[in-house]
Amino acid sequence: MDVALFDFDLPDDLIALRPVAPRDAARLLVVRPGGEPEIDDRTVSDLAGVLEPGDALVVNATRVIPARLRGLRRRGETVARVEILLHRRLDAARWLAFARPAKKLAAGDRIELAPDSGDASPLTRLAATVEARGGAGEVTIAFDLAGPDLDQAIAETGELPLPPYIAGRRATDARDASDYQTLFAREPGAVAAPTAGLHFTPALIDALAARGVSRHETVLHVGAGTFLPVKAEDTDDHRMHAETGFLDQQTADVLNAVRERGGRIVAVGTTAARLLESAAGEDGRLRAFSGETEIFITPGYRFRAVDALITNFHLPRSTLMMLISAFAGLDTVRRAYAHAIAERYRFYSYGDACLFLPARS
Repeated sequence: MDVALFDFDLPDDLIALRPVAPRDAARLLVVRPGGEPEIDDRTVSDLAGVLEPGDALVVNATRVIPARLRGLRRRGETVARVEILLHRRLDAARWLAFARPAKKLAAGDRIELAPDSGDASPLTRLAATVEARGGAGEVTIAFDLAGPDLDQAIAETGELPLPPYIAGRRATDARDASDYQTLFAREPGAVAAPTAGLHFTPALIDALAARGVSRHETVLHVGAGTFLPVKAEDTDDHRMHAETGFLDQQTADVLNAVRERGGRIVAVGTTAARLLESAAGEDGRLRAFSGETEIFITPGYRFRAVDALITNFHLPRSTLMMLISAFAGLDTVRRAYAHAIAERYRFYSYGDACLFLPARS
């Protein structure tokens, strides 16, 4: 498909630079394709009244790590400043990352990502070797540390990787350490937040439970590839970056039983949706999943596991716009986004939310 079909104009002042407080005070655009009304303006705190008893929320329990690292590349007597954004772990010591400027790196280069200040602990003297350089600024780096020692060093040295549409407008600060983690975050490994989950509060979780809506967890470690624009002119020419995810068999069995009883699986975010669809067979039944997924969902895709979708408002020409257009229909998404812009909804990671429901029968 022509990528231009997923483009739209967004006023800069609708890009949210901070979340609302409390989190469930964000606005919620309820969209039911072909329904009456098709578009309904609500708030996230209304969610328990919109969903039905027996529905099942599936959230992404990944936790964002401080994946942005700054340091020095040394090549003989020549020194250059570099920035590394980790995006996928390969093993205990090796990561795929995006480098800036990538042209200053070559295989064999040494990088001091936390130059020794003389009083730093050994774990914060973080150094790595460039193993390979790929396209689009991607590099493979091998750290001198591995396993938990490396995790600790990254935690002490790195910065929270706010999306460029926020980081380009203000500095990351202490508030982001909590604002950019969901209520469900427990498994470190993501370099971007599953932002639909940012809207949930303990009070909302309690209201959903009282309504008879269950909650279940999966994990998809969101990679930095989610920040990358689709540069191809046709969706067939775009390559998705792999992300690592997990769904255990017990949770799969519970979700299968939900559907057998007539309940709906409600994915909280496109990341949860992608993991569920990766774990679903042709028959729609979920099975345990552990490993990498490169699933790329565009219009024409038949959803197997996801019946409803909660998500934020996404960037134009993004793979996320393509996914929601596959779920709700491109024309419906166009109308919903036009309404959201006219009504001044807040967009992107710290912005408002959408709930895409199936049309009423």
